Amino acid sequence: MKIKNIYVGGWFQRTMLQLSEIYDFLRGVDSKLKLSKQKLATYRQALDINSIEYGINGEEFIRFTTNNGVNVKIFEDGLIVLSYGTVDSDALIEDMNKIQTYYESSLSPALNYLFSLGAPVPKELAGIENVYPYFIVLDKATKAEMQELLTRTEGQRYFEFETPKYDVLRGDKYYFVNSKTKTAGEIERYIEEQIFMREFKAQLHRYLNIHRIIWEKIDNVKAHERVRGKDIVRFTTELEAYAKTINLIDGRINQMSTYIPTREKIAKSDKELSEFLEYSGYRYETLCDTLEYIKYLWDMTQNYVDSALRQFESLKTDVTSKSVESLTIVTSMSAGAAIISLFTASEPEFTQFGFIYFFILALIGWGSGKILNYVGHRQKYDVSDIEYDKNIK
Repeated sequence: MKIKNIYVGGWFQRTMLQLSEIYDFLRGVDSKLKLSKQKLATYRQALDINSIEYGINGEEFIRFTTNNGVNVKIFEDGLIVLSYGTVDSDALIEDMNKIQTYYESSLSPALNYLFSLGAPVPKELAGIENVYPYFIVLDKATKAEMQELLTRTEGQRYFEFETPKYDVLRGDKYYFVNSKTKTAGEIERYIEEQIFMREFKAQLHRYLNIHRIIWEKIDNVKAHERVRGKDIVRFTTELEAYAKTINLIDGRINQMSTYIPTREKIAKSDKELSEFLEYSGYRYETLCDTLEYIKYLWDMTQNYVDSALRQFESLKTDVTSKSVESLTIVTSMSAGAAIISLFTASEPEFTQFGFIYFFILALIGWGSGKILNYVGHRQKYDVSDIEYDKNIK
């Protein structure tokens, strides 16, 4: 059994503008952004580049190879595909680790720094551990040999199909593609589209899970029927943080709708992919439907956090009004004491008794303010909300 190539990849939204920046970075052209030249040089050196080319195949792309035999292809829409050729089956796991290590330790840090300016990545996404789809391309392998490889890697089979020209056996993280008559270029195009589809779907699933987490956090804030005055600011700050995250992720989701039509159009006009699309062509439409569903969910989440913020801003206004009322009482007490002193003293004198009397008035005013402020913070305010049954069958 001969293993021809290992492929691994990922996708995050990019455009031809970022592709040009990557190309300039790889060639050592000075960046126009305020990035450290020393850091850029260090990251570039870590990539261990041997050769670079810029091409077009439906989309613009950059392909470069490393001195260690890793091939990297970066498309203008953000798809990244790494490959390593002619692998010894006994060293399969070792070579897969080698290509993943290069991606995580060299390529990914370089691109992260190159695009470190501008809108931030939400922390809910920044810490996500990527699970890459590995594609192992075989040459005229038997069914038993493919099954043996699956057993060695993860042992769990999701699906398989056979055609006169190629076979596919898929696990969770591993795809085994057995080429019978297909060329290396045709197999590579199939793998590129599969990586894009899988990564696109994976991002949507992340956004679905983050929606669930944030919705529950907002629920926890609004679950308090009565809150103390001192807690209102804390809850408002929490809600503002959720609103910021929602806004950032909503922007990422809205970007995604621009990529599928282009990918679908290019794929369906590519004769090399025509046979593969008989099995997976419908998935472009399915991805669009799923994306629209996620958009509706995030619109609901945005409205929910906005509603909660308005509610707590209203409570803050109530607290402020009560504080003003308290200050009015204290001011009235001070004014009353001053008026009384005018009628009880024939003429103003600086006496020890007068000084003590003034000090007592000031202490009473300060103490009254503190007491009223404490009462305001300890006082509870009603948080009105409509209750829904989450256990509807």
